[in-house]
Amino acid sequence: MEYDTKVKNRVRRVEGQVRAILRMMNEGKDCRELVSQMSAARNAMDRAIAIVVSSNLEHCVREQIEKGEDTDSQIKEAVDLLVKSR
Repeated sequence: MEYDTKVKNRVRRVEGQVRAILRMMNEGKDCRELVSQMSAARNAMDRAIAIVVSSNLEHCVREQIEKGEDTDSQIKEAVDLLVKSR
């Protein structure tokens, strides 16, 4: 599967957030600030995961429908991936 620029940019943004967290740790920033930034990075990664799974699901379901195949297993697998990612 190919990943579009929007998804890659989201992951790059998370990468920047994680670098900022490490910098904050090295600077001895307050725990509350650190946890807030860690939470923001986790939420951003969760959103990126959701986009990847939903895009892949859409692609796979369309292929299954074109082939006249059942899509239940694809949908279940996508839901399982989302649940596992949390």
